[in-house]
Amino acid sequence: MCPLSRTEDGFEMQFGTNHLGHFLLTNLLLPLVTAAAPGARIVNISSIAHDKGEMQWNDLNYKVDGSYSAWGAYQQSKLANVLFGLELSKRIEGTGVTTYCLHPGAIDTDLARHLGDTFGFFGRVMCFLSRPFVRTVEMGAQTTIYCALEESLAKESGKYYSDCREKLAEPQGRSLEDAKRLWKMSEELVGMSSTKA
Repeated sequence: MCPLSRTEDGFEMQFGTNHLGHFLLTNLLLPLVTAAAPGARIVNISSIAHDKGEMQWNDLNYKVDGSYSAWGAYQQSKLANVLFGLELSKRIEGTGVTTYCLHPGAIDTDLARHLGDTFGFFGRVMCFLSRPFVRTVEMGAQTTIYCALEESLAKESGKYYSDCREKLAEPQGRSLEDAKRLWKMSEELVGMSSTKA
């Protein structure tokens, strides 16, 4: 939840970092990942924050003055992760590659370093008070490891996980129409030619 900033390419920082960078990297690596199939997996880290996320379809990069919300931009980027995983699973169906999306939980990292900038004194107090309730990095990695290695998930793809088990993503994270729309817009934003529809 950083203050409004932009990537080198002009994308809103959270959307560019959390979604577009991974979208492009995954697509660039897809031929190599597919060559490693069957059994190759793609794991996307999202967040429970997708639950209130909304795609700002007319302003994904918060270019309209005064429209920026650090929390809203973070939620949008995490919803984009879930939608990306959903659409990716459709596009790679039959290749032997599976994809997973997950919420790792609140983890004791420096990810919250901007809360004080965004929410002032209240943000700093919240970080301090929440410390006993957040997971260690090792604990936070467990669902990622589960999705990457658990043999019983080998035939699953495009699903959402938390606490080492499948969970139902929020309704906005299950929209096939929105997943396809985001994919097309992401292709345009990163200058990638269209792939399998």
